[in-house]
Amino acid sequence: MSSPLLAVDAPSLYFRAYHGIPESAARAPDGSPVNAVRGFLDMLATLVRTRRPGRVVCALDEDWRPAWRVALVPSYKAHRLAPAGGEEVPAGLVPQVPVIREVLDALGVPAFGAAGYEADDVLGTLATREPGPVEVVSGDRDLIQLVDDAKPVRLLYCGRGVAKLEVLDAAAVTDRYGVPPAGYADFATLRGDPSDGLPGVPGVGEKTAARLVTRFGDLPALLAAVDDPEQPFASGLRAKLAAAGGYLAVARDVVQVVRDVALPDVDAAVGAGPAHPERLMGLAERHNLAGPVRRLLDALTDAATAARR
Repeated sequence: MSSPLLAVDAPSLYFRAYHGIPESAARAPDGSPVNAVRGFLDMLATLVRTRRPGRVVCALDEDWRPAWRVALVPSYKAHRLAPAGGEEVPAGLVPQVPVIREVLDALGVPAFGAAGYEADDVLGTLATREPGPVEVVSGDRDLIQLVDDAKPVRLLYCGRGVAKLEVLDAAAVTDRYGVPPAGYADFATLRGDPSDGLPGVPGVGEKTAARLVTRFGDLPALLAAVDDPEQPFASGLRAKLAAAGGYLAVARDVVQVVRDVALPDVDAAVGAGPAHPERLMGLAERHNLAGPVRRLLDALTDAATAARR
């Protein structure tokens, strides 16, 4: 099997890095915090070193709460809105995100988003259009729906951190949630997800959601069955589903990852050296990043060597 494409949910990693390392533990010479930058670079280095990809891409949130998703489900991510609008992001993290993007650019690692879409949608499109194998890195369970044994596409789930990475294939998804990856979006719509402001169907938990997806196949078939008096349901369940019919009719499109976003054509091949060595050296010196940059650069160089064999 060829070396995989490592498709990284960059916001998932740098938020985790920011909250995992105190600001006081990592500062630039001017005193500004670089904890998220250092943590992100070290996590990426670990991933590259252990997964040995032939290609690496980082997906970004150009629109963390797209208007079209909010129009369908107004509560979508509403709890994460800042009082002045926009996403509520720790003040110490805000100036670090551009630094992460600068370092990735200097290294030659493509990092991009798409207007009107989230990083999840960028990852979904990459997993769909790029040749396999593809390994998607994220702490977002919604990306379970991308898992595909045929290509293959795996989710490297880092909900407990990169050091405790979980490699999810179809069997692992089915074993854990009771549905195959293709049914996960419908399952999550029924169950709900407080972290995304999705209420789900009151009274329907994971086990019931899994049973419904297994029995009916998908939400359209389930909704048709709710309207069919010949279809038997457990006591009270039909009423619960009928009451949530408006939500179920639209929320599926919110949970489903978009797979056909217009993305730039990029060369994601792992290089044997940085794209802009002098700029990278300057960034490392300015932000006190010599160690993390060296570790990531070494990992990328080793992966490039392995990919050529």
